[in-house]
Amino acid sequence: MERLRFDFTVKSTTDGKTNLIFITSIATPNGQVFEMPADYQPANLHGVITATPNYTKVKKSLIKRNQTRRIWISLTEEISKTYLDEEENLQFQDVYLEEISDQPSSVEPKPLGSNQKLEKLLEKLLEEKEQIPVKQNLGKIAKDFIIEKFYGRNSNASQWIKDFNKECERFQIKEDKKKIEILKNFLENSSIDWYSCMLIKLTIESEWKQWENNFCETFANKGWSSTRYALGFKYQAGSLLEYAIKKEKSGKQWTLGHLLTL
Repeated sequence: MERLRFDFTVKSTTDGKTNLIFITSIATPNGQVFEMPADYQPANLHGVITATPNYTKVKKSLIKRNQTRRIWISLTEEISKTYLDEEENLQFQDVYLEEISDQPSSVEPKPLGSNQKLEKLLEKLLEEKEQIPVKQNLGKIAKDFIIEKFYGRNSNASQWIKDFNKECERFQIKEDKKKIEILKNFLENSSIDWYSCMLIKLTIESEWKQWENNFCETFANKGWSSTRYALGFKYQAGSLLEYAIKKEKSGKQWTLGHLLTL
C-alpha cells in the first residue's frame, strides 16, 4: 500500500470556545473506510501526520467549524508503522480501526446486482404504463348505452342523435373519432349504408359535427315517399331513401341532392 486518505474535520472542544482539527477516519485506495475512535481523533495525537507538508496545507485550509478536507498522504516508513500492521490492517496505537461505509460522493458506485437491475427495470415499466392512457373498450361501453338502435324509419333523427350524444357524455366519450366509431353499434337497415357512405366521404378522422348534421339532414322527414324518379333511374319499390343511399354507396356519382321531387 503506497498511500492512505486522512479525513480532517474542524470541531469545537468541550467548552465550545475553541476549534480543533480532528482526524475522523482513514481510507484505503480500494475504497475501504475506517473510523477513528473518538478518543484518538484530535490531530495533535497524530504526530507523524502533523509533521507532513500535507497537514500544513490542511491547517491553512480549515479555518471554520465543521469544515472538512480529505487528503491522500504517501506512506513513509514511520506512517506505515503507525497505521498498518504487518498484514496491512488499519490500526492506531495498537487498536484496530472499525470499517465503516463511506459517503456516496467519495466512493465510486458499485455495479448494480441482478436483483437491483430487475427492480429498476420493473420501476421503469410501471412508470411507462402509468403514462399510457387507458384505451376505452367501445364495444363493451356500447352495451351499456340506454338508447334503442336507429333503423332509419319512423324515428325522430334529431331527438335520437341528441340522446346518443347524452350517452356519450355519460360515458365520457369526448373524442370525435370515438363517437364516430361507437355510432356504428346503433345503426340498422339504411342507416348502416349511410354510415358506409360517410366513411368514404369524410373518413373516421373528420369532425363529429359533420356527421351529426349529415345524419339529421339525411333522415329528417322530407317527403321521400312522393319522389318517383332519381335522374332517369325509375324508382321501383321500397324506401327511396334506401335506394338513394345504396346508389351512392355503389360508387356511382349519386348523392341525395340528385333526387327530384314532383
